[in-house]
Parts: sequence; structure tokens; C-alpha cells
Amino acid sequence: MTDSDTDRHDETHFGYQRVPVTEKARRVGEVFSSVASRYDVMNDLMSAGLHRLWKRQALRLINARPGHRVLDLAAGTGDLARGLADQVGPDGEVVVSDINAAMLETGRDRLLDAGVTGNLDYVIANAEQLPFRPRQFDRISIGFGLRNVTRIPEALEAMRHALKPGGQVAILEFSSLYLTPLQPVYDLYSFRMLPLMGRLVTQDADSYRYLAESIRQHPDQETLKMMMEAAGFEDVDYLNLSGGVVALHHGHVY
Repeated sequence: MTDSDTDRHDETHFGYQRVPVTEKARRVGEVFSSVASRYDVMNDLMSAGLHRLWKRQALRLINARPGHRVLDLAAGTGDLARGLADQVGPDGEVVVSDINAAMLETGRDRLLDAGVTGNLDYVIANAEQLPFRPRQFDRISIGFGLRNVTRIPEALEAMRHALKPGGQVAILEFSSLYLTPLQPVYDLYSFRMLPLMGRLVTQDADSYRYLAESIRQHPDQETLKMMMEAAGFEDVDYLNLSGGVVALHHGHVY
């Protein structure tokens, strides 16, 4: 299932449930408000630390330059934003954005504690309706957030409009495992182990059950590539990481 289902009877998916389109953002917000304080701990547990390698690969691909203006969407607890701030330097700017206030506050506190302050700005924003004038950014990144967007095509178009000519978007997201013999093990881990870890670490199994289901509902690599092209991005491509557990898509605006 992909976001082409979104407008069917004004419903969309929330994990494996069908919910009114107007309800998804609220429900996703409740999930991330619930897990914000333990989000980093759970990321390390869920991925055995691999999420740090995936983000480093994303930063290498983004390759923001000194003086660039960068938008980090669904910034969460700020892992990508911290690396981007190093890339753009004191003359650049990273706009750290998330739709969820609890996640954005957690990320801001974490970045402040790390001493990353001078070239960051914080904005609560919906990726489908970005509050910026067109052609404002040299780079846009979104890490593990696109699958939580209600209307992915609208978000992709909003990103394209926000990029300057010559700009690039990078989308790091869970995707479709292409090592099919491992699928049963991956399913067991996703639907049994993740909720169990969520219950033990955050006292919230349901949120991590949703996260596992949302990964399965997200467009696969080729579908997302076509969606990016339909939104107007050019030279779209992707890199599979960890056997397709994660994919790093990128596209340009000329």
C-alpha cells in the first residue's frame, strides 16, 4: 500500500489501521510525544547502533557546504542536524524542524547540551505545508520521518518548492528488505521484539507496534523514486543500506 490510497474515502493508514486523513497527524504526534524522552535509547536498541552509521552515510551524501542554508525535517533528537551544523559552519544555517513539539524540544536540549548553538534555528512545521518562501534552501534532509507524513506527494512537492536551483533533497527511511530469505526473521523482530522492547524501555508497546507497521506501509524503493520524480525532482536515485532495511533516496532541483 502506498500514499495513492490516501484520498480513498478520505482515509489513510495509521500502521495497519485505516483512519480519517484528519486524524493521522494527531495520532502520530501522540506516538512521538510518548516516546520522546527515551527515543535515542530505543534507536540504539532497535538498530543495534546501526542508525548512527545510516545517518553518517546520509550526511556524506548531503555534503552541505560552508555557508549553505539547510532544512532538516522531522529532525527528532537532532542527530542529522548536529552533523549538518558542522558542515555548513558558522556562516551557514540549519533550520531544525519537526511537527512534534516534544520531539523538537528534546532535540533542542540535546543539541544545546552538546554545545551546538550558533547556526541553528528551530521551527515547528508540517512537512506538507512548509512555512517558508520558495527557493530558500540549498539542502533538505528528512531522516526516518517521511513514512509518518499523511500525504507524501504533497510533502515531496513542498520540499521541491523550498529548494534553490541546484539544491538537493536526501530522504533516509526504512524501506523494503530485498534479501528475501531474511524476511521471516525480520518480521519476527519487527512485530514481536520491537513492541516488547518498547514495553520494557518506554512502557509503551503500542507506539513501537505502530512504528513496525508504518515501515511495512511505506512505499518501497522504486515506488518512492517514482513519487519523487512525479514531484519534480531530477536525477533521482537511492542507495540500499543493510540489505534494504533502510534506503537513502536523493534528488535534485535544477
